[in-house]
Amino acid sequence: MSNDYKKEEAGGEPEGAAAAEGRAEELRYQSKKQVVKSGVLGAFIGLAVIVPGVSGSAAAILFGLYEKLLYALGNLFRAFGRCFRFLLPIGVGGLLGLAAGFFGVRTLLNLMPFALISLFAGLMLGAFPAVGDQLKGERLTPGRAALFVLGLILPVALSALSMFADAGPASLEDLQVWHYLLFPVLGYAVAVTQLVPGLSATALLMMVGWFSPLLDSVSLTYWQSHPQIFAVYVCLIAGFAAGLLTFSKGLSRLIERRRAPVFYTVAGLSLGSVATMFFNPEIMAVYQSWTGIPWAELGCGLVLVIAGGVISWLFVRFERGAKGETCPPGPKGQ
Repeated sequence: MSNDYKKEEAGGEPEGAAAAEGRAEELRYQSKKQVVKSGVLGAFIGLAVIVPGVSGSAAAILFGLYEKLLYALGNLFRAFGRCFRFLLPIGVGGLLGLAAGFFGVRTLLNLMPFALISLFAGLMLGAFPAVGDQLKGERLTPGRAALFVLGLILPVALSALSMFADAGPASLEDLQVWHYLLFPVLGYAVAVTQLVPGLSATALLMMVGWFSPLLDSVSLTYWQSHPQIFAVYVCLIAGFAAGLLTFSKGLSRLIERRRAPVFYTVAGLSLGSVATMFFNPEIMAVYQSWTGIPWAELGCGLVLVIAGGVISWLFVRFERGAKGETCPPGPKGQ
């Protein structure tokens, strides 16, 4: 175990200047393939804002980039050049994924919601071994088991709140000054959902009644008739950026010092998020529209769950092989 890691265990500084330089150096891309992989990760993160239950940070774990992503966000101003270059393809992919979510996935969700949700659920389930890899060699204690259960329950509880404590659709018209103070806080909370695997931005926005209004506002017609919406976007983006930069740093340090408890919680959150994909206001509206038992739709959903799971599982195996390992290394410095 390295001296830096021993200091962390003793409660000292998490890393010295040399260790920080080493962490920053790990962000350097070694090939175009790594750049493309980061761009694809960004696309998943962008889609996660639109598709109920999809977790961008769970995708980051699958791609083996979660801890690097947290470090780069939390140390953007400390090692700007390397962190920015690492984040650039993720940011570009995120914008493309967000655009695809608004203008493509949203349409598919309207046409075949259950099938699309089933596919994403399968992708999330197939990726779960990548989360489990982080816990190999770690002892399961009662405390860690409790954290796993808590993580499992939290997304489901938030989804239930979004259904049963629904504030109703909010309005983006006739906004007051206090609304513009609220939106940065909301943007910060959305950023937290993107950094903590298993938490859903859509469930959060549905719970407070802003999901549908914000989604419906993304159109040229709405922009022309309600130009004040851009002030709302600016407030949300400011809060979102602040959340990414500050919360990521704290979460990164927490993982360094308490890796096993954090990932037991993450494992529960990841499984809980899959359940919420079939238990949220959007999909419940789909269930209510069914007449009788839609065997064809259910069968298609089952096929897509299996297909998505197999694709993700094969990708996890590919990533393990690319690293030349059958199981992941232990905690950093071990």
